[in-house]
Amino acid sequence: MPALLIEAQRVAHTVTHGSHGRRRAGPGETFWQFRHYDQNDSLSGVDWRRSASSDHLFVREREWEAAHTVWLWVDLSPSMRFRSSLSKTSKESRVVVLALALTELLARGGERVGLLGGRPFRGRNAGRRVAEVLMRETADASLPPAAKLSRFSECLLFSDFLEPVAETTERLQEIAAQGVRGHLVEVLDPAEETLPYAGRTEFAASEGRDRVIAGRAENLRERYQERIKQHRKDLAETTRRLGWSFLVHHTDRPAEEVVLAIHNRLAGLERDYRYRAPRPVAGGEAAADLKP
Repeated sequence: MPALLIEAQRVAHTVTHGSHGRRRAGPGETFWQFRHYDQNDSLSGVDWRRSASSDHLFVREREWEAAHTVWLWVDLSPSMRFRSSLSKTSKESRVVVLALALTELLARGGERVGLLGGRPFRGRNAGRRVAEVLMRETADASLPPAAKLSRFSECLLFSDFLEPVAETTERLQEIAAQGVRGHLVEVLDPAEETLPYAGRTEFAASEGRDRVIAGRAENLRERYQERIKQHRKDLAETTRRLGWSFLVHHTDRPAEEVVLAIHNRLAGLERDYRYRAPRPVAGGEAAADLKP
């Protein structure tokens, strides 16, 4: 964990410096923009220096920097320990780095960050405190836990999301119904995307004792890839109907890519916390349990 925390701090330092704003006007100390004076504005808000260079009155607006709560869930189930020869890091190590890097970035911006089921932290030591909680995690659950969350907060979920889509959808609905906006980050090893194996191959379940021997593994590739694409398509449709975002990240790619993408979404997207109950996922029965 100490090494992962250092790596997360490096990623956070690479992505950005300082706090991120809300990209809209509100209470804060950072200058946002000038706009024309409106009859409903107070004269105390007029920027007289800017107005003196024009025939119009201008009001100085600051960027909204009110503290926000962001909840994290990191899948630490046995399947996340998988690492193929195509990647230098396991899925488990990568999701921990992503979660801690975003904790560092959000804490610098004054946000409160915590793990689902726990309490939020803020300040310079938020990343270390989240890491300490993760070190004590022993849960084998492959789905986020049921937790009571504050309305108008954000939720970042990191997993391979290879459980049946129907089960995942049910848990996401429970979170969204609380007025929480979510972001799913599906982290996969590149081998789980391409199934690069050939010849006689034995596949062993990471959770359980199931084993399958394929005489010619390459003959399974096309059907497997179609199945994983359909599974992802169903997940993307679920998140779309909930008003959430969905990202896919492979462990052979730099962590900075997905951290920057999530950070920008948290900073720039207009938040819509309206709950949308998704329709039944098409092909849900075909997208059976991919976990093994």
